[in-house]
Amino acid sequence: MISVRLKSRVLSLLIFVIFLGIWHVSTFTPSGGGVPGSGSSGMTAEQLEYQKLMGKDMGTQKSTGFPSLDQMAKAIAKQLSDPFYDNGPNDKGVAIQLGYSLLRVGMGFFLAAMVSIPLGFAIGMSPLLFSAFDPFIQILKPISPLAWMPLALYTIKDSSLSGIFVIFICSVWPMLINTAFGVSSVKKEWLNVASTLEVSPFRKAFLVILPAAAPTILTGMRISMGIAWLVIVAAEMLVGGTGIGYFLWNEWNNLSLTSVIFAILLIGIVGMLLDNCFAKFQKWVTYVE
Repeated sequence: MISVRLKSRVLSLLIFVIFLGIWHVSTFTPSGGGVPGSGSSGMTAEQLEYQKLMGKDMGTQKSTGFPSLDQMAKAIAKQLSDPFYDNGPNDKGVAIQLGYSLLRVGMGFFLAAMVSIPLGFAIGMSPLLFSAFDPFIQILKPISPLAWMPLALYTIKDSSLSGIFVIFICSVWPMLINTAFGVSSVKKEWLNVASTLEVSPFRKAFLVILPAAAPTILTGMRISMGIAWLVIVAAEMLVGGTGIGYFLWNEWNNLSLTSVIFAILLIGIVGMLLDNCFAKFQKWVTYVE
């Protein structure tokens, strides 16, 4: 009997094939001239002559229309053929740009975890601290992380560090709230048993509360990572320099729509892999009765 998982994989593959078919049909031109507006198709002899006088090679001119699957395949092959090249500040391979983004996300996420998890433990174990911190959390949580970017650039005066600071800000709140909720939701019976056995607060925190709250804490970390990966792309598009967001924006300025779509696909794939990693961790620490 076919399992549900196998059926879902087949259905996903079918949806993907249908999507590619729609893409191919919508960009197909029977005349063989390619996408309207690309290369020399759709141009008069006078326009072609003008382009040559301007020094533009019509054989390599970027498409101004939506790319076909063939064009996308060529663009992806070109990007992946040498992803680590470095020809200067504004011309780096996609792997290098992706590495800069992952480094910023990792640093900001790590700093946020170092702050929010211990603070969440304290808030979750103390109703007094919860009531004291709750107004500040409710005020700061809805603020868009990118709203902090001008203030970060003014005070830090470094675009890369400002990006890390923005990742830190957006990652703190989901981890802090979920940690506090997970700690406060630990069964009272377990805490009473630890008190009866006269377990020290330190051992109780690590041997009783942490294992019980770990799935909720991992949920907060998973949400934070998703938000952080979303925000870093937008932040890099604003401040420029390096990163996959800057790569995407730079390719758009170069009118290379195929590279823009490739960057979008790469961002989505990396985001999915990061989410799957946290889903695995969450499954490992979840206790099933």
